[in-house]
Parts: sequence; C-alpha cells; structure tokens
Amino acid sequence: MSQTVPAGGKPKLGPLPNLIFASRWLQLPLYLGLIVAQCVYVFLFLKELTHLVMDANTLTEQGIMLLVLGLIDVVMISNLLVMVIVGGYETFVSRLNLQGHPDQPEWLSHVNASVLKVKLAMAIIGISSIHLLKTFIEAGVLGGMPLCGTEAGLAAMQAMTDLAAKSKGCTTVTEAGVMWQTIIHMAFIVSAIGIAWTDKLMSQSVALAKKH
Repeated sequence: MSQTVPAGGKPKLGPLPNLIFASRWLQLPLYLGLIVAQCVYVFLFLKELTHLVMDANTLTEQGIMLLVLGLIDVVMISNLLVMVIVGGYETFVSRLNLQGHPDQPEWLSHVNASVLKVKLAMAIIGISSIHLLKTFIEAGVLGGMPLCGTEAGLAAMQAMTDLAAKSKGCTTVTEAGVMWQTIIHMAFIVSAIGIAWTDKLMSQSVALAKKH
C-alpha cells in the first residue's frame, strides 16, 4: 500500500506519492519571480507618477488623463499579480495559515481553483477596459492627426518645436486598431461569462451529488 495511517492520525505517503506531491514546490520559483515582476511594476508606477508631477504644467488635460489611466492600469496589473501570487500559492503549493490575521484578504478565505479562475478573468477584463478607454480617448482626435511612421506623421513631428506639442504631432491609433481592440475586449467578456457559467454548473452538480 502507498498510504498508511499512523497512530497520530496523519496519513503517511509512500515514496512515489510523496515525490509527486512534493513536486508542487517546483512552482515556488515561479511565484518568487512574480514578486520580482511586482517590484518592477512599483518602479514603473513611481516613474510614471514622477513624469505626471514634473510635467503637470505642460501637459494637456487629455495628456494628464492618459497618464492617470496608465497609473490605474499599473495598479490593476499589480492587483492581478497579488491574486496570482497569494491565491495561487495558497491553492496549489501550501497553506499560508492566515486564518485570524487582521490583514487577511477577504477573497482569500474562500479561494479555490474555480474562484481564482473567475477572479483572474474579471481582473483581465478590468485591465482590458482601461486599455480600451485610453484608446478611445486617443481616437477622439484621429481625424486631425497623421499616423506615426508615415511621411505625413514624420513631417508633423519635425514641424513641432515644443517638446510637449510633439507628443500630439501624430498618433499610433487607427480605426482598424480600435475595432480589433473592441472585439478582443468583447471576447474577454464572453470568455469570463463562460468561465463563470461553467463554474456555476459544476457547483450545482456537486451540490446535487451531495444531496444524493
């Protein structure tokens, strides 16, 4: 037999099951790497915040709005990293034993693979929404700007002498790009709805099985 129950009441795994179960610790470097990525995003946030504060007098309202949306985007991605790091480690590697801790996240008390999957899908939709809003703001002036990289765009950039004005000399947003970004965002929403619906059906199946 590969599993025995000693007097203490805890099951003792055989060598092969113990090796397979211990392999979950191979994920630890992955979560540590995500913590490093979190530090990079903190640096990026501070860099963008410094840019916003230092150039506040020269930026237009649209430019300030885009920078603020960029900061919100960094925060939402950081939140996504926290959910993956904390929730993933708790679900797939080892317990954090945070029960009763005053700083325990509310969502962590009932996290499992299905809940984590739905929350990650919702977080991705939120990030996509910020990107789409930034695109819509930039697309509001599509008619008056040449496309960056084209001859007209290069000419417009060279004609600008003011550094703040140069950021408005051309645009990287195209109508086709806006359309495809909107389609991709809708695909994210449909996927999240499908994940949530599947999770609901599975929960109902488990509940029915327990009744019988």
